[in-house]
Amino acid sequence: MAIIKLPECKVNQLKEICKSFNNDSGELINVLHKAQDVFGYLPAEVQEIVAKELNVSVAHVYGVVSFYSFFTMTPKGRYPISICMGTACYVRGAEKVLDEFRRELGVQVGESTPDGRHSLACLRCVGACGLAPVVMVGEKVYGRVAPEDVKGILAEYANL
Repeated sequence: MAIIKLPECKVNQLKEICKSFNNDSGELINVLHKAQDVFGYLPAEVQEIVAKELNVSVAHVYGVVSFYSFFTMTPKGRYPISICMGTACYVRGAEKVLDEFRRELGVQVGESTPDGRHSLACLRCVGACGLAPVVMVGEKVYGRVAPEDVKGILAEYANL
């Protein structure tokens, strides 16, 4: 695994986040949420700083990060794409929509495009079963998506 160099200003920001929670180990999840907002993800280097500041083991921090699905250890794209794979979406063709996104972007689930514009993920359920299959790009929800809609969705983000 490659070691990344964190910008000093962000490291200081991370330490301030820990301090804002009184360096209380009971606030680990809240600290990690704020840290992910700052860095976009939680690489090992961020986890090590949090562990040191909150006086807990790195293994404990890693355990929390890897347990909760809303934390990620890999960078997400500026416009992350999530395809719902819940029962209703799956039955209505979400897998074919996912295949088309993989083909168009040239990435697999869990990966980001080389330009950092998009990352691809699957979700269990977004709670919009009546619109199945559902795709989210960031916070924007697209309903009743068919494979032929994928190019148009991606085109909306091409010049942003």
